[in-house]
Amino acid sequence: MNKRRKLVVALGAGALAVPYCSFAQQQGKVWRVGFLGAATAQGYARHIEALREGFRDLGYIDGKNIVIAFRWAEGDYARLAGLAAELVRINVDVIVTSSTPTTLAAKQATTTIPIVIASIGDAVAVGAVSSYARPGGNVTGTTYFVPELCAKRLEIIRDAMPRTRRVAVVFNPDNPGHIPILKAMELTAKALKLELQRFPLRKSDEIDGAFAAMAAKRVDALTTVDGPLATANM
Repeated sequence: MNKRRKLVVALGAGALAVPYCSFAQQQGKVWRVGFLGAATAQGYARHIEALREGFRDLGYIDGKNIVIAFRWAEGDYARLAGLAAELVRINVDVIVTSSTPTTLAAKQATTTIPIVIASIGDAVAVGAVSSYARPGGNVTGTTYFVPELCAKRLEIIRDAMPRTRRVAVVFNPDNPGHIPILKAMELTAKALKLELQRFPLRKSDEIDGAFAAMAAKRVDALTTVDGPLATANM
């Protein structure tokens, strides 16, 4: 296992905050980790601390034997391509992503630097990897089968409130990962005889307006599609 692959393995474990793994380190080597975020540093503060904690458990201390270069799009997905290219230019050893938009931007920017996905909805459906068994290329990480989870939430809403008829779903139309999720939710809503009302949300300053629109349409319940915006504005 070469040195770069060792870091990828360590990073994958660190992203999940696994405390019981240890890896040999090259004396004097300072690894450069790039983190590409679609939202804001403030919104992802607890996730970043978990990442740093996972690294510390593996013997990697930020500012000592690793340096983490953060790049945040602050909700503007159009900036991701440029930020990903910047991480490539500063020659990081590995890039961490945390969503579909950031993963696709990083994949477009490099075919050689390892990319580790901390979280993504459906890596195969959006083309981030070829398959789960054989990802191929330079991308690996974790996926949480978000389409199935979001569809299951509709079942839970119906079980908890049998009289529910209209369910609002907040999603980001600029996030390509939300397309397969909404398709799965629509199929479940149809089977449950629920009316799924979509409320697009691209930036945090649109949240109040979205809730006002939900109130005006008198929806019975609300669910969200997982993504950077929802995570940063829980």
